[in-house]
Amino acid sequence: MPKVTLLAYTPEPEKTIACAAKLCYSPSTIADLKDGLTDEKVESFVNMLSGLGHESPIEHASFTFGIEGVSRSLLAQITRHRIASFSVKSQRYVKEGNFEFVTPPEVEAEPDVLEIYNESMKAAQEAYDKIAEVLTEKHKKAFLAEGKDEKTAARMASKKAIEDARFVLPNACETKMVVTMNARSLMNFFHHRCCNRAQWEIREVANQMLKLVCGVAPNLFKKAGPSCVCGACPEGNMSCGKMVEVRKYYEEMKLNG
Repeated sequence: MPKVTLLAYTPEPEKTIACAAKLCYSPSTIADLKDGLTDEKVESFVNMLSGLGHESPIEHASFTFGIEGVSRSLLAQITRHRIASFSVKSQRYVKEGNFEFVTPPEVEAEPDVLEIYNESMKAAQEAYDKIAEVLTEKHKKAFLAEGKDEKTAARMASKKAIEDARFVLPNACETKMVVTMNARSLMNFFHHRCCNRAQWEIREVANQMLKLVCGVAPNLFKKAGPSCVCGACPEGNMSCGKMVEVRKYYEEMKLNG
């Protein structure tokens, strides 16, 4: 299952946002922006921004997550959120020997399906290893012929070989990444990916991320979650029809931490 860690975040994120908001709505100088910003004033500014729909000040708070135990399929989805920074384990530079893989719960629940699934993972590993072996030997000979020493030729050959061998690896192949988003991008991410209609893996990641940021900026994220948490469901005829249950789930998540 996915595991998300909050690696770093803007110090006093809500106060930073309140400073930005104060600058927008008062004659304060930069030097005195923090003056008088009690916890109550900070909460008031954050609530005001939410009420007004003024979102630009919340971009000044950012959060960095470590995400592991996820599939390359998730990677394809999460990188669609373009106002973010990503660093991902490279299949060009990291050899996938005995690669870990993610198994969907629905597959795991069916023994016959799980057997087929595991066999396909095994076949992918065998194909990867064989392709890497053959191409490594081919490239090594070429590098030696160019005058490279044995050690250098072997290193360069292996790297070049796995660049192509990785093409047989499945979407299930496990990866890990570091992701940084500002609070405004996170709000948008939660609206889309905490929704019941989101794919199960990225929904689990989004929920873990939301729980973590609520722990350090509870006022900022108290209305965060799928769109139906604080408004109408945007899915129309494709709605899950469980708005009451969804709202209760996220209310309890934020209360219990």
